[in-house]
Amino acid sequence: MKTLVILSSILGERSHSKQLADHMVARAKQADPAAVVTVRDIGAEPLPYFDGATAGALFTPADVRSVEQQRIVERSDALVAELMRADRIVFAVPVYNFNLPAQFKTYLDHVARAGVTFRYTPEGVPEGLVKGKQVFVLTARGGKAEGTPNDTMTPYLRQMLGFLGMNEVTFIAAEGMAMGEVAALEGVALARQRIDALDLAPARGALQAA
Repeated sequence: MKTLVILSSILGERSHSKQLADHMVARAKQADPAAVVTVRDIGAEPLPYFDGATAGALFTPADVRSVEQQRIVERSDALVAELMRADRIVFAVPVYNFNLPAQFKTYLDHVARAGVTFRYTPEGVPEGLVKGKQVFVLTARGGKAEGTPNDTMTPYLRQMLGFLGMNEVTFIAAEGMAMGEVAALEGVALARQRIDALDLAPARGALQAA
C-alpha cells in the first residue's frame, strides 16, 4: 500500500500535527510492514506562492510554453502524480488563525487542475478525479473548536477535498495545544487513541473505525 503524507506545519519536530502523522505512519507500518511511505514537508520546503505566472503557465498550451512555464507545470505535474499514485493520503494540517496554513493552501492550488484532478460534466457539474483514496486530515489547534462554528477549517477542507474527488475523509484533531500542559497532553492522547482505533489494514476500502 502506498501512503502519501503531506506535512504543513512550520514548527518542524515540535509540530503536534506532524507527531500525529508520525504515529499514524507507525501504526500503518505495523499493519502492513511492506507499506511504501512518501513524505512531503511543505512547511520545511514551501512551494512557491501560487501567483499569476503560475496560473498562466498551467493554462498555456504545452507547445508554446517558455522554459520557465514548463518548469512550473512540471512541478505541478509531479505533485499531482504523487497524489494519484497514493492509496492512502495523510494531510497533517495545523490550525493557524482559525484556518489552514498558507503553505497548505498553496499546495491545494497547485494540485487543483481542471481536466487533471477535477472536471466539469457536460451538464456543468463538477466531478473530482482523485478517487478511491483513504484520506485522513490530522489537525492540531491551540484552543477547542471541533464541532462548533469556530472550526472554520474542517468545512473548507471537506468541500475542497470533496471537489477533487476525496469524499470519504476522516478528520482527527488534537485540541487544546495552547491551553496548558495538561490540556495539551490530553488533546494529543485523545487524538492518538482515535488513530489507534482505526483499522489500517492494507486492503483498499477496508478502513473503518474500530
